[in-house]
Amino acid sequence: MAEPKNDDFLDDLEQVEAEEYEAANAEISDADVELDTLRAERDSFQDKFMRALADAENVRKRADRDRREAENYGGSKLARDLLPVYDNMKRALETVKEDQKAAAPGLIEGIELTMRELLNVFRRHGMQIVSPEIGDRFDPQQHEAMFEAPLPGTKAGEIIQVSAEGFMLHDRILRPAQVGVSSMQG
Repeated sequence: MAEPKNDDFLDDLEQVEAEEYEAANAEISDADVELDTLRAERDSFQDKFMRALADAENVRKRADRDRREAENYGGSKLARDLLPVYDNMKRALETVKEDQKAAAPGLIEGIELTMRELLNVFRRHGMQIVSPEIGDRFDPQQHEAMFEAPLPGTKAGEIIQVSAEGFMLHDRILRPAQVGVSSMQG
């Protein structure tokens, strides 16, 4: 009869060990699940952080580009409004005759100095004159064709007259040069 007690004891011991093993595995599997959940949450936060960082960098770059454009082109309306002043001063200087220069040298010199200063201001702010010559090829990016005429001795697409100079503001056309273009065939 002693043997049955021993077998009962062994059965009880195996039962206790099995329950302890199950409990330990339950704790481990709960810890594993919690750890996996935390890892997934961490990865999600890391992904969101990296996206937010990339967005912030894009916003910074966009703001820098907008600031540069505002610096370079913000005054384009004012610059465009000054072009008729330049045109009128240029026409005035072109019509001055020698006898007028002798009669009013101070006045003519004042106009010339004002014109030079206006051109200096244009240069300081990134404005360049687009001044095509007769015989140059017509460039629709820089020139505006005011008329076409078949002029003997020219080729189609050549500039035959310059009505008004154009202006660039940095790398953008502010006003195209106004030209006449040959339509001569052959």
